[in-house]
Amino acid sequence: MPETPIDYAAVYQALPGMVALLTPDLVFADVNEAFVRGSGRPRADLVGRFLFDVFPDNPNDPAARGAQNLRASLLRVLSTGERDTMAVQRYDVESPERPGEWEQRYWSPVNTPVLGPDGRVVLIVHRIEEVTELIRARGRADGGDGRVLEVELYARARELQELNNRLRQAHAREREVALALQEAMLPSRPQVGPHRAAVRYRPAVGALNVCGDWYDLVDLVGGHRIGVSVGDVVGHGLAAAGVMGQLRSALSAASRVADGPAQALNVVGRYAHVVDGAESATAVTTFVDFDRRTITYSSAGHPPPVLVHLDGRVEFLDRATDPPLDARPDPRPRPEATTVFAPGATLVLYTDGLVERRREDIDTGLLRLSEALRRHRTQDPETLADTVLLALLPPGGATDDTALVVVRL
Repeated sequence: MPETPIDYAAVYQALPGMVALLTPDLVFADVNEAFVRGSGRPRADLVGRFLFDVFPDNPNDPAARGAQNLRASLLRVLSTGERDTMAVQRYDVESPERPGEWEQRYWSPVNTPVLGPDGRVVLIVHRIEEVTELIRARGRADGGDGRVLEVELYARARELQELNNRLRQAHAREREVALALQEAMLPSRPQVGPHRAAVRYRPAVGALNVCGDWYDLVDLVGGHRIGVSVGDVVGHGLAAAGVMGQLRSALSAASRVADGPAQALNVVGRYAHVVDGAESATAVTTFVDFDRRTITYSSAGHPPPVLVHLDGRVEFLDRATDPPLDARPDPRPRPEATTVFAPGATLVLYTDGLVERRREDIDTGLLRLSEALRRHRTQDPETLADTVLLALLPPGGATDDTALVVVRL
């Protein structure tokens, strides 16, 4: 039996609570019937207008903070891409019938982002429940007119706001320290003999989940060889930066003495079991042999490296993929595979922030990467790295940090 199509526009209008859709510029894109009734304003006076032109703070109340608090909440949603639930707010509204007269109202708002394919906020669902009568009823039950409860709510709301401000400041300081630590551990110009290589690290924007991505390039003993690796630690801030540093150092050391990339990942996988915070960490490492013109690689749950051949053929190195570093209590030997290259080819390693987007299949991101590399394969590594970031990252930055390594073979 075929499914009956759902009229979501009708559902939106029938919602019992007040719901408005706001653009990133905080302009009303749409309102439902409950919002029209609750605000006392026709839809034509709302849609297309700036939120705070329609609902400013009460100019007769110097202590009014409703609009200021709401603006701060909406800006947090835009910067983080996450839902923001506000404390109960007193937000007086000017009477539509009697301009200049302001009605005392109390609201409980929740602001939720709607994200586009690139992970950026395209709309904000602004849902509010009016609790004015509840506040007044509580005041009458306490033998007053609600003023005592109003003062109490204001005090609690200000305490909560102050706590949120302190938490954001603490998170911002931690983010700055973690980024500085990341920069110190990830050199901007790694040395790999005479070969041209470019590295990039881009922290997430508007979020705290930074400092888990890393890269490494090392000269290997025994012939004309280098090791190129990238990895990703789940988590954020100083904790993730510390774990990242431990795993990167362990893989760098293991690569110098291992017979191949699989053995290097085996060693690091065992080490990850005793490192707090290394759960679900991923990594991929490649051993490039310039004498034999081969790349041997192994992946622990990480997106595949890309080999771009001179003729434009794009080869994903995905024939040796295994679970993340600490996935098995008793690690088994990991697989590895080998491919060949001609001088002038390009090897590219990256972390998932480059290709993954919310509500989009990762194959779409991999296809974008493949096409960008194919079209611009003749660029030098530094220029190609910037071109790839420009082509794949959203204009305002990604919501996950990104590491990228480009090596001309």
